[in-house]
Amino acid sequence: MLRHLDIRDMLLIDRLELEFQPGLNVLTGETGAGKSILLDCLGFVLGWRGRADLVRQGATQGEVTAVFDLPAAHPARALLADAGFPVSNELILRRVNAGDGRKTGWINDRRASGEVLRALSETLVELHGQHDDRGLLNPRGHRLLLDAFAGVDLSAVRGAWSARREARAALTAAETALAAARGEEEFLRHAVAELDKLDPQPGEEAALDTARRAMQGAERIREDVARAAQALGPDGAEGAMLDAVRWLDNAADRAEGRLEAPSAALQRALIELGDAAAGVEAALDAMEFDPRDLETTEERLFALRALARKHDVLADDLAGLADDLRGRLGRLDAGAGDLARLTDAVAAADAAYDRDAATLTDRRATAAKRLDAAMAAELAPLKMERAVFTTELTAAEPGPDGRDAVAFTVATNPGAPAGALDRIASGGELSRFLLALKVCLAQGNDALVMIFDEIDRGVGGATADAVGRRLARLAEGAQVLVVTHSPQVAALGANHFRVAKSVAKGMTTSNVAALDAGQRVDEIARMISGEAITPAARDAARALLDG
Repeated sequence: MLRHLDIRDMLLIDRLELEFQPGLNVLTGETGAGKSILLDCLGFVLGWRGRADLVRQGATQGEVTAVFDLPAAHPARALLADAGFPVSNELILRRVNAGDGRKTGWINDRRASGEVLRALSETLVELHGQHDDRGLLNPRGHRLLLDAFAGVDLSAVRGAWSARREARAALTAAETALAAARGEEEFLRHAVAELDKLDPQPGEEAALDTARRAMQGAERIREDVARAAQALGPDGAEGAMLDAVRWLDNAADRAEGRLEAPSAALQRALIELGDAAAGVEAALDAMEFDPRDLETTEERLFALRALARKHDVLADDLAGLADDLRGRLGRLDAGAGDLARLTDAVAAADAAYDRDAATLTDRRATAAKRLDAAMAAELAPLKMERAVFTTELTAAEPGPDGRDAVAFTVATNPGAPAGALDRIASGGELSRFLLALKVCLAQGNDALVMIFDEIDRGVGGATADAVGRRLARLAEGAQVLVVTHSPQVAALGANHFRVAKSVAKGMTTSNVAALDAGQRVDEIARMISGEAITPAARDAARALLDG
């Protein structure tokens, strides 16, 4: 419920504070007094896009504050929570329009964008008028309105549509992948065969290169090492040193001890010479290789590197490439089976969607008949008992909300062709159609503040009284604001506000005042008789107020 509206320096309003009540709130005043300005200001604080020149002349900025009461189950609570705003029983919206056109909004004293305000407004306020192309007159929204009237749950058909879309996407992706794979089948089979034949292993290139370098190095130095081994052996240094030891041993007895030290040194040298000869022999053994091994190693190394260049990968990645190509080839071979399985899944998803969509169509058709009957009952008191309202269901492209198109059509006279609301009905008729439709669709919906902007225009007398009674009935479970020129409608309001325009010091301003019982009599009398209020007009006003 809209509880409070505070407007400062907006359009013709200097400073205005209004307190609204539950039920039917009526706003009256002479033409041009500024009744629509209130709606412009309310739309501004709700983030609606509208006129740009809102700041009152001479003011640096304009500001509007609106305070709403939020019951526990109000849908605005979930939207506030999702957007990260604090949630309580009171919702305070404030928006400032600077003189340069910049607009700044707050929700419960936290900065908020116009987009968030507009989204929030859809849970708070609903505006209706003769040119209401955002709501009931917009055929694109008729299906949503019928679904709300029927109370249908769209989750089943939306889930079926999502499953159907995913199944079709999977099939399309598989068909595309299979077609691409078939285009490279010859390459895949040749490449896999070539890789399988070579059977490259991770790290093999480095091992082969090391072995190749070792064999090439051994080939170059082995002759020198062999000569060194010969020079150290029995035919070389070892033999000469043994001869020297033997000769020294033969002469030692006659040398009076002078050969003991040289002989011992030779013995030690023989030990070191033996170690050196053993090391050289071991090196010779390690350098021993078959020249055919070098040739085999080089051939495999070059084959690995050539295949890596061919596929533009590192030699160590050839094994992984082989696994990838083998997998692609396997998917190609299994592709026909996958397509058959995915085709069956698409057929099953289509059948599930068709079943849920058909159920939804049946529910909509039943609800359409109930809505047409409810509209007939509402139109009769509005003096349109000869008019025919029809909810038309036609086939539409399948989608997440089913495969039905919904359109509200009317025929104002028996035998007359039916057509869209805004094309067939006159101004007064259109107002009554919209009111009757809203009464039918708003049953049980007390979350929204409903605003009717001169929806009674073009009607009078008993019809205006019927319009007022429909509005009062609509306000029994909700808060309704009505801008009206009809005394019959105004008299049925639970709360009455008068909008008046005044000029002081060359400045025009609009003011709004809540009326007490006596003031209501005078205002309704003015609406009946004009500027000069007669006793008869007051009597008529009292009669209207007494019901």
